[in-house]
Amino acid sequence: MGREAVEALLPHRGHMLMVDEIVEIQPGERAVARKYVRDDEFWCAGHFPGRPILPGVLMAEALAQTAALLFTSQEGKAGATVYLVGMEKMRFRRMVQPGDVLELEVTVSDTRHSMYTFQATARVDGQRACTGSFLATVDKES
Repeated sequence: MGREAVEALLPHRGHMLMVDEIVEIQPGERAVARKYVRDDEFWCAGHFPGRPILPGVLMAEALAQTAALLFTSQEGKAGATVYLVGMEKMRFRRMVQPGDVLELEVTVSDTRHSMYTFQATARVDGQRACTGSFLATVDKES
């Protein structure tokens, strides 16, 4: 599912939409998505000039948006706002540069009331680029 499907499920737009494609989704359980890292992205000129490297915080954001897809892909939840409230043990293990395809995999590991815990891994060419867990909540209006 391409960018149009992603936009139907997430409220993010413009430079802050960090997921380009949904590869696989099991609503409420597991999602795999992709981000195509391009050389025209806003961070390339300054991080770092002459050798652009995707900032780790943007890798984490791409994983968090993939986690949000697990909630918004459930029936009647498209467009709901999922708020990131915590990250644990985030590790950045590999540089990611323009031309790379970042594969984003997220699974739900715990649900308590309106709080969700996700385990997340980003890979490039099968190598781990980022790992960690997220804690998120959903807007009560959603």
